[in-house]
Amino acid sequence: MRWTRSLINTLREEPQEAEIASHKLMLRAGLIRRLGGGLYTFLPLGLRALRKVERIIREEMNRAGALEILMPALQPAELWEQSGRLETMGPGMFRLRDRGDRTMVLGPTHEEVVTDLAAREINSYRQLPCTLYQIQTKFRDEIRPRFGLMRAKEFIMKDAYSFDVSLDAADVSYQAMYDAYVRIFARCGLKTRPVEADTGDIGGNWSHEFMVMAEAGEDAIILCDSCAYAANQERAERRPAESAPAPSAPTPPLEEVATPDTRTIEAVAAFLGCPASQLVKTIICVVDGKPVAVLVDGDRELNLPKLRRALGARSVELADDEVIVKATGAPVGFAGPAGLTIPVYADQALRGATDRVSGANRADTHVRHLDLERDAKIAAYHDLVVVDAGDGCPRCRGTLGVKRGIEVGHVFKLGTKYTQAFGARFLSEQGGAAETMVMGCYGIGVTRTLQAVIEQSRDDDGIIWPVSVAPYVVALLLLDPRDAAVCETVRQLEAELEARGLDVLVDDRDERPGVKFKDADLIGAPFRVVAGSKALARGCVEIRSRGARASELVPVGEAVEWLEQHYREALQALNG
Repeated sequence: MRWTRSLINTLREEPQEAEIASHKLMLRAGLIRRLGGGLYTFLPLGLRALRKVERIIREEMNRAGALEILMPALQPAELWEQSGRLETMGPGMFRLRDRGDRTMVLGPTHEEVVTDLAAREINSYRQLPCTLYQIQTKFRDEIRPRFGLMRAKEFIMKDAYSFDVSLDAADVSYQAMYDAYVRIFARCGLKTRPVEADTGDIGGNWSHEFMVMAEAGEDAIILCDSCAYAANQERAERRPAESAPAPSAPTPPLEEVATPDTRTIEAVAAFLGCPASQLVKTIICVVDGKPVAVLVDGDRELNLPKLRRALGARSVELADDEVIVKATGAPVGFAGPAGLTIPVYADQALRGATDRVSGANRADTHVRHLDLERDAKIAAYHDLVVVDAGDGCPRCRGTLGVKRGIEVGHVFKLGTKYTQAFGARFLSEQGGAAETMVMGCYGIGVTRTLQAVIEQSRDDDGIIWPVSVAPYVVALLLLDPRDAAVCETVRQLEAELEARGLDVLVDDRDERPGVKFKDADLIGAPFRVVAGSKALARGCVEIRSRGARASELVPVGEAVEWLEQHYREALQALNG
């Protein structure tokens, strides 16, 4: 491809709309252009890279035995009502009405559609296991689209769904997809870390996220310094604290203390002259439509996904002011566990807690000397807080730390949540009553993966593409477009390299060499070949690998072999 025949418009200045390095580079290198909030057009250069990511995904999905299909993006809302997710998805789902006044949705995911398909098309154990996948556009009405393709309203996703005869068989399918993901991301040149994760609105009882470690990542990842334990912060556990010694004397009776206009933990601690850790934070939540109280140490944060999992709830949210007043009899900021009539749950670290401070369920009032076993009715203790750096590892005696990550893939064990709802049943080998299929779900953010590659592989000059997903493997710079010998050399090199399967971009613009050098680094082709009259007079071209400090003078007759060898070696390193 000749630069003058393509649509590659590079930018010298950093775009004001971009916040992170990869987003800036995608705009500057002419890969994408913004249409609106969370909406981007792929230009030719970006689309070439995207298609290469898709090709790798298809190859590994097919290798794992998955079958490609294509499902509609526009879906009847009735399917989501049948699964129970129409309301839980909330305002993040795009909804519309057709001319028959039927409610439709733009699919944020396809569990409902594919399970309905499986219920219609699979009826015997002979058809199982079966894994179906697609690469398709998804839609989510993000509150705050940001970071380019990382959090967009419209994006491309690979989603796959496995159907099996039993939980054990489903575990085999899960592992096959897990292994395929390891290969996919390695082939894309990404260093990823699988971590235990929360299943969220999709459901199921177990999942792993594939994380690209990056400071720009929106997810907090908890890692142990001594073992392989790794989990998303929503899922992460901590080692229970050592039991505190029993108090030598009984805790004094509850004592009310006037605390005017002290609604926060920080304000109460400062007013009473005690550390925040001595306070018991009482948080009123609504669990499946009913209020409950949740207790955590004053210096810790409640983890709502943990609470949902601990209580086996479908939905958990923080209560509004009206619910808080009705449940506690006090305004926000003065709730406490003593005397509550709603269920009370406490973090495991509070087991045996004595001589604490909490709200008194009365305006402008707190209590001292709270003894949880004596003064509160605790329904159960669970691990309910957000894990912080310095907490103990739940798997060993190590210490946990926190890093940032970008989620590029997620695999779920769904069980029978959807197959039961849609009547996806099969006749077993033993005969008798039909049995419910066991399901798994596996997603890759294709557009997000592309940007994650750039976030991880770049320098101050631009993108450093892995050879597997580079839009063009070779940037061939024609420095003297009026020199016939140089032009002929470039033409021959272009033809021979393309014949050997190496994508070539010839920079044939009438621009200064410095401009061409900067643009070649910016768009990030793995190999830069400079053809100019000075080097050609010596029978050579200059070749530099992207990211290398110096170029090599390579004889023209050996240049194609040199490039093909280094390309194959780099590709083999990615493929393992």
